[in-house]
Amino acid sequence: MNKIAAGVLTENNDGSFTFRYEDDYVSNPACSSISLTLPEIQREYRSETLFPFFSNMLSEGVNRRVQARKFKIDEDDDFGLLMGTAQSDTIGAITIEKI
Repeated sequence: MNKIAAGVLTENNDGSFTFRYEDDYVSNPACSSISLTLPEIQREYRSETLFPFFSNMLSEGVNRRVQARKFKIDEDDDFGLLMGTAQSDTIGAITIEKI
């Protein structure tokens, strides 16, 4: 929101995922939860699979195969595809940037 980082999404060594809201985002009254499934009332979330909010940002079918080939990423690597495609080609206000 307004170029304020909402949080950090991390793929952990064991293949699980963590999403943590940034303090600046949570403290800004103009910002709200990025998803109903990731409310700000909890600062950190953990999941064995990529959170549905993020996996729903990914293409499907032929577009997914084309993107996987273009970025040389395994078609089944949701996090890799998210990192490769969600920096600029997303629907909505969320973009994903590598830090």
